Amino acid sequence: MASSSNYDGILLGMGNPLLDISAVVDDEFLTKYDIKLNNAILAEDKHLPMYDEMSSKFNVEYIAGGATQNSIKVAQWMLQIPGATSYMGSIGKDKYGDAMKKDATAAGVNVHYYEDESAPTGTCGVCVVGGERSLIANLSAANCYKVDHLKKPENWALVEKAKFYYIAGFFLTVSPESIQLVSEHAAANNKVFTMNLSAPFICEFFKDVQEKFLPYMDFVFGNETEARTFSRVHGWETEDVEQIAIKISQLPKATGTYKRTTVITQGADPVVVAEDGKVKKYPVIPLPKEKLVDTNGAGDAFVGGFMSQLVKEKSIEECVKAGCYASNVVIQRSGCTYPEKPDFN
Repeated sequence: MASSSNYDGILLGMGNPLLDISAVVDDEFLTKYDIKLNNAILAEDKHLPMYDEMSSKFNVEYIAGGATQNSIKVAQWMLQIPGATSYMGSIGKDKYGDAMKKDATAAGVNVHYYEDESAPTGTCGVCVVGGERSLIANLSAANCYKVDHLKKPENWALVEKAKFYYIAGFFLTVSPESIQLVSEHAAANNKVFTMNLSAPFICEFFKDVQEKFLPYMDFVFGNETEARTFSRVHGWETEDVEQIAIKISQLPKATGTYKRTTVITQGADPVVVAEDGKVKKYPVIPLPKEKLVDTNGAGDAFVGGFMSQLVKEKSIEECVKAGCYASNVVIQRSGCTYPEKPDFN
């Protein structure tokens, strides 16, 4: 293996750092707040009392989260090379923000947060029923990220240093200007730019801004629900995940340096990978139902595991294997958390 200095800051993530407020709730609670399992939404006014009700009625855990931050932390954990990953996003000047910074730094990630003066650190309600999760994000300070922060020399240096980029689709709602700078830099310098479909609402209501950056995406991640939503909003009239994955991979690209690869997870069903007009399917590691704690962070962990091998220039098969390993670990724990060392080879 190459020396660790070759991996210094090799992977950069940008996204919404959120503190997960996680609890096993009941169907009544889901109905009351109009929450669907296996979904992710932005909080509306009707959801705001939910967070307090969760902590009074149920057993709540506070876990550092945010989709991109989860993936970057998992990649860092898999790599076991301090400083191999960097991350930017916006937090508030409060105890949640401090806790998040401590958590990410302890995980070995080089975090450069923008600290917003007025808004509190963003939170994400994680409602778990039967091991399935639903996410309701109250972005707050995370929504305040400004491209000016990215342009500061000490932050842009992270962009220059990185060779791989990962940004969850959720960041499209916050700072498309930042995504534009990073994606154009990647294209101009033959670096690898990756994004995630992230949620049905992104594919549906942020379709235009998502389409704007699709040409820059060398890898597109997502799950089966997001893929089907993407197909529907693009008028493709197919529910077939394999066909959708191929079609996404064949959408126009900004540069011809890399062909686009689409990677779609399907829970316990095989991972679908489309490239070169062909699909390969990779089984996930089976897990008995009684070992499932919650699926919160499963998709994020998959991406983190995948990216940890991609930056080492391993085969797609190896990348998928690492993704499946990481998500298997995370679904047996609460939130996107993991043991001290990975047991992956």
